[in-house]
Amino acid sequence: MQKKLAGFFVLVIVLALVLAACASPAGVTTGPSSTTPAAGTTPEAATAAPAADGGGVINLWTDDDTNISDWLTNKVAPAFEKAYPQYTVKVTTVRGVGNGVADIMQRTLAAKQTGADPQAELFGSDVAGYPDLIKAGLFEKLDASNIPNAKDVIKSAYLNEYAMPYRGSQVLLAYDSNKVPENEVPKTFADLLTWVKAHPGEFVYCRPDKGGSGGNFVVRAIYEATGKDPSIFKPLAADETPDPAITDKFPQAWEMLSSIDSSIYGNGAYPAGNNPVLQLLANGSVSMATVWSDQALQALKQGVLPENIKLTQFTDLPMPGGYSPFSVPTNAKNKQGALDFINFMLSADEQRAVVEDIGGFPAVDWSMLPQDLQSQYTSVITTNVPSWPGGAWDALRNKGWYDNVATHIEQG
Repeated sequence: MQKKLAGFFVLVIVLALVLAACASPAGVTTGPSSTTPAAGTTPEAATAAPAADGGGVINLWTDDDTNISDWLTNKVAPAFEKAYPQYTVKVTTVRGVGNGVADIMQRTLAAKQTGADPQAELFGSDVAGYPDLIKAGLFEKLDASNIPNAKDVIKSAYLNEYAMPYRGSQVLLAYDSNKVPENEVPKTFADLLTWVKAHPGEFVYCRPDKGGSGGNFVVRAIYEATGKDPSIFKPLAADETPDPAITDKFPQAWEMLSSIDSSIYGNGAYPAGNNPVLQLLANGSVSMATVWSDQALQALKQGVLPENIKLTQFTDLPMPGGYSPFSVPTNAKNKQGALDFINFMLSADEQRAVVEDIGGFPAVDWSMLPQDLQSQYTSVITTNVPSWPGGAWDALRNKGWYDNVATHIEQG
């Protein structure tokens, strides 16, 4: 009897240890897979072992916002698995957990050095900010030779040879067509300044450090002051400082923005985020604002913004934005699955889904999408999406704006 009890307790302890090992770290969200492991296999075995026919699990790590991670989990992954039934996609969200995807990259590098399975096939991240990992050979080079549909990606969307873009977004000008006649809609940055001064209280943008729709509007003012050439702004290493030949021109941007400060909604009441700007548009408090393309398109689709809100872009130099990519580790156990997934994301059907499902811009030319979709977004279609390097440039932008434009608001 004692032997039976001892054996029972050993079994209980083993089961407890197995269950503890299977638990997800706090804060990590793993999306449900639409493919169930075969009977007799554990979830771990399904993750690690590729299928005999060359398929297997594709582990996708992301720290994107919920709307993107939910879309990847609930719409993209099932569609891919239907088209490629040999694969299972496992989406894991690490937003707000440590350093997010960056930590998974470091774990993958450690696995590369030991020869272990990193259980990582895709990173939803641009690798440009990780030069040490690039130097260590962690990332696969991605182009049309291993992702055939990459031939359709527009040149302006490319980030670097280790990241393949699949969706974009950009700051646009939104206006109330019931209040702003078509012939009065600003076509250039200079036109907008003139319009704002002539219509005090009707325009708004958010604080540059509180939302990208405001931050990129301020960047557009900087572009205006520095010769309308975004290419002069380069990413800076930790030990580098911005070029004084460029920053010496920033006061011209502050002067332009200061000239409309008293004409901003609420006599300079800059909202502390992107969403409050959308709310002011929706309730009719303002008739024009800067907005993120994806947020505005989704809000229009869902009826959060009324149909009289229209979107447009400057014709001389658009406001900034950027493209979101996937990258693939060189030691991914299911590397072909990762490449197939990215290729699938660049298909015409999935690029259409980028526009329709999440309000993003396609990474391929708009001409590849249905004509009715092109017609619907004629006013915002562009292949010119200026980028901004951020980092030290952001710090200069924000401090300059608070010190010289919104002097009545304390930064923080």
